[in-house]
Amino acid sequence: MKSIDEINDTDIDALYRRIGVNVKKYRELNSMTQLQLSLAMNLKSPGLISQGELYINKQHFNIKHLYQLAHILECDITDFFQEN
Repeated sequence: MKSIDEINDTDIDALYRRIGVNVKKYRELNSMTQLQLSLAMNLKSPGLISQGELYINKQHFNIKHLYQLAHILECDITDFFQEN
């Protein structure tokens, strides 16, 4: 059995960055701006999208966000976890 001790903060940071890159990729494939995507998620500003895509100040998407993003961007939620 594997131990959680094998996972470090660098691994988690890399995962959040990968998710952000993939959200941006699918957003651009759908020809959407950050503002358009944020409005589709009923957000008042594109701050969450911008920070999540770039992983600014360790801001990231939660599972609810990813579920909504996958629905809006017409992709599978697992697509956000794929390595490019």
